[in-house]
Amino acid sequence: MKKTLAFLLALVMILSLAACGKKDNDPAVDPGPAPDTGEPAATPDDTPAPGGDGVEPDYSYPIRIYSNSNSTERTTWLIAEAKDAGFNISIDDQAVISGDTAAIQAANENKDGDLIFGLNETRWSQLVDGTYENLRIMDWTPTWSGDVGEYVYPGKAYGLVIQNVLMLYRNDELGTNGEELHFDHWADIVDCGYSWYRQNKVGGTTNANINSAMLYAFVDPASPAGGISVDGWKTLWKYCEQGKSGGEDYKYGFDPLNKGDVQVSTFYSSSLYGKVDAAAESSENPLKGTMEPENWALVDIKDGTYYIAEYIGILDKDGRTPEQTAAVEAFAEWFGSADVQAAWGEEFDSYPCNTAAAGILYPDGVPEIYTLKNFALSKVDGDTTYAEYVAAHSSEWTNIMTNLGFYWADASGAASEPDWDNLDWSTLTQSAGE
Repeated sequence: MKKTLAFLLALVMILSLAACGKKDNDPAVDPGPAPDTGEPAATPDDTPAPGGDGVEPDYSYPIRIYSNSNSTERTTWLIAEAKDAGFNISIDDQAVISGDTAAIQAANENKDGDLIFGLNETRWSQLVDGTYENLRIMDWTPTWSGDVGEYVYPGKAYGLVIQNVLMLYRNDELGTNGEELHFDHWADIVDCGYSWYRQNKVGGTTNANINSAMLYAFVDPASPAGGISVDGWKTLWKYCEQGKSGGEDYKYGFDPLNKGDVQVSTFYSSSLYGKVDAAAESSENPLKGTMEPENWALVDIKDGTYYIAEYIGILDKDGRTPEQTAAVEAFAEWFGSADVQAAWGEEFDSYPCNTAAAGILYPDGVPEIYTLKNFALSKVDGDTTYAEYVAAHSSEWTNIMTNLGFYWADASGAASEPDWDNLDWSTLTQSAGE
């Protein structure tokens, strides 16, 4: 991110806090009589407070938040900024809740949440559709709803941060020596002729998104193998079998590419530029050039890439008073606003869904990594988007990969390749023991 914007964003945040409105402990100010201009007196602004219905928010109410966007740095920052804005929030960091599955399960089990943010379309499709028995999303429309474009579940949830998975390659002597890589599909990596990094476990949000990108070209609604053709699973197996894993040394794909251990790798867009900025700190042969790459590039993939958007939605919590609900709405309104999302994006190297916030961060235009075609929202089965298709089949895919032994940390733990012509997919799509 452009750190030169820090002063501007700090100023914007100060103005934002000033605009939050007078809280109960703010001193009353008598502006004195209005000057006589000869014009009719202005009508008081009777627009309802952010809580809606004109209900005065109870700002003392402790707002319980669940999220997978909860690194220690993020939770610390958000709690402090929310407090300065007059809100009292509670959110667990990764030491308590790690990952989108854990966040949504904890919210469903504890039944004490007021708000959820983070996750992605896969989880939000399930959440909005009522998949989780104890979680209901409240009807709500923020003032900035029109600024998030296609990243919206109308009246329910609205986009905060856009991310996508990227395929990168080195084009120096440790990579392709100047050859440009052009693929039709993500899965073409298995025939690219270069070494690649692959993750070493089934679980994890980033891993799941990479798998979704790999499987996109093999969608087959009639297939008993989780709606993916058997050729798709064969290809993903080859990706695991011939790809290089760093075991626990490489949690994500940036490090092996940065060190020159592989020529092609995968990573997520959030934090990429920050990683390149600091690349020399962890490698003798680092990637160079942040906004203008010098020895690396994005693989040009005709399909595009798999985007996710993190959303925010308010839970319909039993027993919450109208004043407390108004406070939750006011917080969500504040957090999703352009100035706060720009500050969040600057602080954590993320790209906002809110176009006004993006304009603050990138006045010279959208970075290349966010101009790629988004096949998550492409229709693959009637009116079903690929993101919705992933949501419908993700548990089956996880079960298939787990049951067949996809992803091993090193060669000594490699599973034998399945006998693809003689598999019982009705069993493999179920979790072990079912």
